[in-house]
Amino acid sequence: MESLDSLADDVANIETKVADAIFETVREQFRGSGEEARNLERRLSKVRRSLQKAESLLRHDNVTD
Repeated sequence: MESLDSLADDVANIETKVADAIFETVREQFRGSGEEARNLERRLSKVRRSLQKAESLLRHDNVTD
C-alpha cells in the first residue's frame, strides 16, 4: 500500500492540474464565453478546495471543518 505522504503528493499533483484548468477557464470568461465558463470555474474551485483539504488530511495537518 502506498504511504499517505505518497497519496498526498498525488492529490497535490491533481490539485495543480485543477488550478491550471481554473486559470484557463477564467481566461475564457475574459474572452466572452459567459455563463458556461463561470459555472465551470465555480465547480473547479470547489473541486480544488476539496483536494486541498484531502491533501491536508493525508498529511495530518490540522484542518478545521
